[in-house]
Amino acid sequence: MDFDIKYVKALQVLDSRGDPTVEVIVITEGGGVGRAIAPAGASRGRLEAVDLRDGGKAYGGRGVRKAVEAVNKYIAPAIRGMDASRYREVDRKIIDIDGTVNKSRLGGNATTATSLAVVNAAADTAGVPLFEFLGGRRARTLPTPLMNIINGGAHAGNELSIQEFMIAPVGADSFSEALRLAVEVYKALKNILKDTYGTLAINVGDEGGFAPPMKKTEEALDILVKSIRRAGYEPGSDVVIALDAAASHFYSEGKYYIDGKMMEPHELLDLYLDLIARYPIISIEDPFHEAQPSMFKELRSKVKGKVLVVGDDLTVTRVDKVSKFMSDEVIDGAIIKVNQVGTVSEAEDVIRYLLFNNGKAIVSHRSGESEDVSIAHIAVAYETGLIKAGAPARGERTAKYNELLRIEDYLGGEATYLGIKPFLR
Repeated sequence: MDFDIKYVKALQVLDSRGDPTVEVIVITEGGGVGRAIAPAGASRGRLEAVDLRDGGKAYGGRGVRKAVEAVNKYIAPAIRGMDASRYREVDRKIIDIDGTVNKSRLGGNATTATSLAVVNAAADTAGVPLFEFLGGRRARTLPTPLMNIINGGAHAGNELSIQEFMIAPVGADSFSEALRLAVEVYKALKNILKDTYGTLAINVGDEGGFAPPMKKTEEALDILVKSIRRAGYEPGSDVVIALDAAASHFYSEGKYYIDGKMMEPHELLDLYLDLIARYPIISIEDPFHEAQPSMFKELRSKVKGKVLVVGDDLTVTRVDKVSKFMSDEVIDGAIIKVNQVGTVSEAEDVIRYLLFNNGKAIVSHRSGESEDVSIAHIAVAYETGLIKAGAPARGERTAKYNELLRIEDYLGGEATYLGIKPFLR
């Protein structure tokens, strides 16, 4: 098998919001073909990799011709002839060419699409699925999905401050059963929202979840619990709830604006503790502003052993940030987004650090997604046990779930699904 890269080309394509993004195709001398598309986030951490955009009039300034040129003019000549199977060396070359902390020269969208395309080409050259190429034959654990089925914050046009209200089907025995269970809850939620708020309440947001005209956090949680029961399942045992607060987005000048109130940090802490006491919440992501890690730590100390405290904007898939906040007992784990850091190998470093140190690695989509299914393979490859890919709706979300179904079928009787176990400390 000849893994040497012979062809690299980028082009401008569209993401799920209709915004331009970068697709890269890589072909090896052995005939392997890899394609990958960079996603884009609406809720972005201050320190994450920067997408390179064109500005100007075309696409409202959102075009990515500059990022496409960065791949074709700078990255492609540098990595041609390199061994795609040694993807970490290829990534290092890309990182060196960029030379910035946040990929601002080449663009995180350019580096992400190229890095993912390289590993996909290597897997295709080897004749194995991407998860097996990255994780070896031992990789057989299908992840428990955290599905965003009620949208708020930057993902919706309602008054909910919390950005994502997710369900996790932990009571299933297999991934396919878990997906069925989650779909049934999603459908029950749709019917309840329609009956309660009218047909406009069942329009979906960027990640496939509904964006009903709600104002308070407990209103969304009450309906989630009701939907779980309406579908015939037990909240807390069959299905649990996870939140992505994305609190940096309802924070201003030391105060948090949530549920129609202005709260001090410790008042918000008390709100979380009250919600945890009343609802089957198992995980809270970015509960406070990214500049307030001490509040993450205080919440974690009060819910230790019951609820995971997870970093996203706080950690931005950077191993230096994750290692610091894990060592300081600020978080239990972190969200993993390849485009937050810009290459597969850098995301891989964070995953391996977390798993080696008993942390939780939650492989995640972005709100601006595509039909690319690489994250499904990454979650299985490293046996993270957890994935965020949105609601079981919209093609760019179901593409990930359908790929996980294919992986489960490929593994046959060797496939495992751990349900609640990946959440446990």
